[in-house]
Amino acid sequence: MPRPFGPAMTRRSFLTTTAGASMIALHPFSARAASGQAHLRIMETTDLHVHVWPYDYYSDRPRDTVGLSRVATHIANIRAEATNSLLLDNGDFLQGNPMGDYIAYERGMQEGDMHPIITAMNTVGFDASTLGNHEFNYGLDFLMKSLAGSDFPIVSANVVKSEAADPTGDDTLIEPYVILDRVLKDGDGTEHPIKIGLIGFVPPQIMNWDRKHLEGNVTARDIVQTARAYVPQMREQGADIIIALSHSGIGSADESDGMENASVPLASVDGIDALVTGHSHLVFPSPTYADYAAVDAENGLIHGKPATMGGFWGSHLGVIDLMLERDGNEWRVVNTAVETRPISKRNEDRSITPLVEDQQAVLDATAGDHEETLAYVRRAVGKTAAPLHSYFALVADDPSVQIVSIAQKWYVQEMLAGTEYAGLPILSAAAPFKAGGRGGPEYFTDVPAGDVAIKNVADLYLYPNTVRAVKISGAEVRDWLERSAGMFNQVEPGSSDAPLLNPSFPSYNFDVMDGVTYEIDLSQPSKFGPKGEMLNPDANRIKNLSYNGQPVTDDMEFVIATNNYRASGGGSFPGADGSTVIFEAPDTNRDVIVRYIVEQGTIQPSADANWKFSPLENTTVLFETGPKGADYVDDVKGALIEPAGEGADGFALYRLKL
Repeated sequence: MPRPFGPAMTRRSFLTTTAGASMIALHPFSARAASGQAHLRIMETTDLHVHVWPYDYYSDRPRDTVGLSRVATHIANIRAEATNSLLLDNGDFLQGNPMGDYIAYERGMQEGDMHPIITAMNTVGFDASTLGNHEFNYGLDFLMKSLAGSDFPIVSANVVKSEAADPTGDDTLIEPYVILDRVLKDGDGTEHPIKIGLIGFVPPQIMNWDRKHLEGNVTARDIVQTARAYVPQMREQGADIIIALSHSGIGSADESDGMENASVPLASVDGIDALVTGHSHLVFPSPTYADYAAVDAENGLIHGKPATMGGFWGSHLGVIDLMLERDGNEWRVVNTAVETRPISKRNEDRSITPLVEDQQAVLDATAGDHEETLAYVRRAVGKTAAPLHSYFALVADDPSVQIVSIAQKWYVQEMLAGTEYAGLPILSAAAPFKAGGRGGPEYFTDVPAGDVAIKNVADLYLYPNTVRAVKISGAEVRDWLERSAGMFNQVEPGSSDAPLLNPSFPSYNFDVMDGVTYEIDLSQPSKFGPKGEMLNPDANRIKNLSYNGQPVTDDMEFVIATNNYRASGGGSFPGADGSTVIFEAPDTNRDVIVRYIVEQGTIQPSADANWKFSPLENTTVLFETGPKGADYVDDVKGALIEPAGEGADGFALYRLKL
């Protein structure tokens, strides 16, 4: 028997008010629905990445911008506003923060165990979900044991244990689709049956990203081709409307085989009525997609069909409103509206104001898992044989930057194995994020030798960037480093105690490139300005640039491991404008560093002095760092540094002999 909308809940009611003002009011579609017309609200979460609680486990403090416990309040309000509602998750729920790692690496999943994200989703009352690419990060056995606890169906059509001639004959890893029997209440209160088809998709790139878990066990079909095969079958089986759960970004309208971000061509498939999207950690509708072909970024339409993307980590709830009209025994969509609801807002002073409160039932259901995760992030996951500090990161090769570079290179090398880029030399670019400046004399990375806890990784890598790799020429490598060398003022040879650092140049744009050796000649003017603008086209600060002891030539090819900010044009670095990207990782740089530490057990972060300043006879420069740098100054390699007194505002002053 078809069940009515709104999951029957014995748990605490989710009817609440938000930000002090009641949101419990009928949506205009519900208010206007006539006899034979019904309003259906489709709600979407996507890319939750185990963010159940509003908490940043890396920094070990609450965070108002994340959490299923917060977005659950929007869900409760929308259920109160609409006569009929459906709650969907669009994947990437099983991995992505230390709670997920704790369950996978420490506690494990045995038969009958409940994963905390599944517990939370059951508590909220999801109607269905699909798989995201991160669901495969811990292997298939872990995945299947985790999914077993769900009270809702989970579908994915293009992950296949054995392929047939046609996708409809495949033996899929889980059910490719589900057709829900529901009852819609129309405008005059009459109930009508409806069959809602839900089909899920994941980027086929999982076969590269998680090759070690998937190769020989499953394959991944093209998203759009799979949809074209299954959607007619779903219609034949009685689906009145079909919603695609597309864990795939909104990208090009031009279809190509094996697309990662295939939601635009997917929307063109006949028979699909609406899409929920994700994977990109963005929001739709939004101006981000204003210039995309076949996309109406203001009204939330792709090829004229309603679609949404609800941010990431529970930052937003995506909402699609469908006005449905009954035509005989069939339903058809006659009107649509799309919106997203954020859980917080950023103020002009960069502070955050929460827009909703937690649903206590979600917190209560996962409180034990939260406490265990806190103990986990506060406990050592590895050791460092040497201190990890950034006190001298702007004047010499540095251990805190070095470990980031090593981890990035380790990861990219693994990800590119077996691809067309596997034979290219891999370099790694990383910058010191905590290097004093406006952050003050305590604003430095400082992790002592010995145990390293997961929360220490936030001290190494401040931002939730994801790993990317670009392919560039030797000439672009040189100019990338020229851009970084804008950190320094030009120095007159023979001068004494000239100021070294350009105060308008942020440290996060001082990329050090591991895998090559080079010198920086401070007697030369900077080729680029602080914002990447060309200042002196003929300038050449980078000297003796070598790879494996041989000079780097302009026509050589390199892969650079970096982050999404840099690879997509952040900082305006030559060779990094988005067009040179060859690999977009599903993992954050923080997660990669944690994995590297776990795998190594004890890391060896000592700097290798692969870069230094060119000698300038009888020349000294001054720079400031934190007072605690005195503990490490004698260990700095490749530079002659001595104390030079007190600096301004609590900083310590040092002299560097060039």
